[in-house]
Amino acid sequence: MREHSRQELERKLAAHEEEPGQLARALDELQAKGFISPERVAESVLHRRAARLGAGRIRQELQAKGLDGEVVAQAMAQLKGTELARAREVWRRKFDALPQDAASRAKQSRFLAARGFGGEVIRRVLAGGFDDAD
Repeated sequence: MREHSRQELERKLAAHEEEPGQLARALDELQAKGFISPERVAESVLHRRAARLGAGRIRQELQAKGLDGEVVAQAMAQLKGTELARAREVWRRKFDALPQDAASRAKQSRFLAARGFGGEVIRRVLAGGFDDAD
């Protein structure tokens, strides 16, 4: 089981609404009682996905769940300090060898970019020197 945002629940349950406004009232009640929480949704996504994805992809997922900009910004702030280390770990699990030519560099760059890591982070990962300060 995972946390669901209000927008996700509205989308999933809309077909089962028997009278107009019934779903909105039920979701309002759940949110008032703390059963629906945008902060918990963001924490859940970070916990499940941060080890494998970059901030770009995680931001996209949070926005797709209908979370407001402030919650997304807070989640991105949590990820900022670990972006390079997470990218290095994702890269190490897949390749574990620096690119020897342009084709392998492009392949490794595409791999990291597809997982949502930014250009500067990708450049630093592929430059090697993993003992430098992050």
